[in-house]
Amino acid sequence: MDEGDRHFGRDNAVFQTLRKIARQLEKLGIPYAIVGGMALDAYGYRRLTVDVNLLITREGLKLVHEGLVGLGYLPPFGGSKQLRDTEHGVRIEFLITGDYPGDGRPKPLAFPDPAEAATKIDGLDYLALPRLVELKLASGMTGGVARMKDLSDVVSLIQIRSLDSAFADGLDAYVRPKYLELWHGLQNSPKGPDLD
Repeated sequence: MDEGDRHFGRDNAVFQTLRKIARQLEKLGIPYAIVGGMALDAYGYRRLTVDVNLLITREGLKLVHEGLVGLGYLPPFGGSKQLRDTEHGVRIEFLITGDYPGDGRPKPLAFPDPAEAATKIDGLDYLALPRLVELKLASGMTGGVARMKDLSDVVSLIQIRSLDSAFADGLDAYVRPKYLELWHGLQNSPKGPDLD
C-alpha cells in the first residue's frame, strides 16, 4: 500500500528511476521518449506500473550500454537490451525505432524516432499523445489477448482526455478505424454501475 501511495505521489522507485535514467540519457545526448505506463500517467491516466519503458534508436541503445552498464545499471542477463537500475531495482525496457508494436511483425506502423516524436512534459521527453495512441492501438490490434490492455488504455485516454472523433484525423490510417470503433463504442456504451 505504501509503494502504491508513493507511486501516485510520483515519488516511488519507478519515478525515481525514470528521472535518473532521463538525466543520464540527456548527459549522453541520446534522444528518448517515455512510453508505457509512465507516459499514460503524464497524460492523466494514473495506474500502477513497475517498470520504465523508453523509446530510443538502435544507435542510442548501443550508446546506453556502452555508457551506463556497470555504472548503476546492469542487463538482467547477458545479451539483453533491457537494463535494471541497481539503486532502485527497477527494470528499464527499451523499445527500438523501426521495430513493430504488438506481435513484432512488419506492419504499416513502426516505433518512431524519439527525436521526431517526443514532446516535453515537466522537463522530460514523452512520446506525443497521438503517437502513443497509435502504438497502443497497433499493439492491441496485433498482439492477441495478451495485449488487449493496450486497447483498454486507449479507451481510458479517450475518456480522461475527452478525445473526440476528430482526434482520429491525426492518427496513422492503419489504426484510425480501430480508434473510431473504440470512440463510437464509448458513445454507445450503456451507463450503469461500475464494478471497480
